[in-house]
Amino acid sequence: MSDNPRLKQIVEAALLAVGGSMTLDLLQELFLEEERPDKNTLREIIDSLKEDYRGRGVELVDVGGGYRVNVRAELAPWISRLWEERPVRYSRAMLETLALIAYRQPITRGEIEDVRGVSVSTHIIKTMMEREWIRVVGHRDVPGRPALYATTRDFLTYFGLNSLNDLPPLQEIRDLDSINRELELDEPSISAGDSGAFGNILGLSGQMEAGIADTPADSHLPDDRSAAAPVSPEGSGISKASFVDGLEPPVDQSKDREDG
Repeated sequence: MSDNPRLKQIVEAALLAVGGSMTLDLLQELFLEEERPDKNTLREIIDSLKEDYRGRGVELVDVGGGYRVNVRAELAPWISRLWEERPVRYSRAMLETLALIAYRQPITRGEIEDVRGVSVSTHIIKTMMEREWIRVVGHRDVPGRPALYATTRDFLTYFGLNSLNDLPPLQEIRDLDSINRELELDEPSISAGDSGAFGNILGLSGQMEAGIADTPADSHLPDDRSAAAPVSPEGSGISKASFVDGLEPPVDQSKDREDG
């Protein structure tokens, strides 16, 4: 690694100041061309900082193709007291919809409704698009050409995922109702630093693993009774996972929004 201590200080200061994740490209832009470190040097500095933070109150994690400094999840009960507001809760309807998009992408609204057995609230889709967790990536080549939804890089960053391969496998996702009972909550919630934010709160039905049900297009579907709630602060990392056989291949998000 570079023996220039100032270089390490600059990288650390940038990661702390940005309040989010930074890619190697963004870190390189901090320097003039003649003094710009190469990416291997930056990776070595990142690894060194990770080691420095071992056993500390913060950690340096890989998220969304970049790097971010997080408060350790186990400290969340104390750190969360810095904010007066209660952790914001998500509706079950929103969590199930987001889970289906994450695992089955690209997917149409009608296919989501087929699995859930109820119609998807327009407010839920709108909220997730406003948060830039999902986006339209195309249209299904069927009558009406319904929009195909997929997750975004912001989704990965928010839930502490480096790529879609980090999503927990379906068989490891715990039942949503049992989680609610354990936490004594009416609805699932996530707050800043919660461990396993995505995997620990998503309850998926057996239909999701079995495949999208062949529900007739003209069948009546009741509306969701609860709309999506506002968003809480960012969650943290998820265990290594693989996709269920038979699912459509995920959209490559490694370059999502890079040019934006």
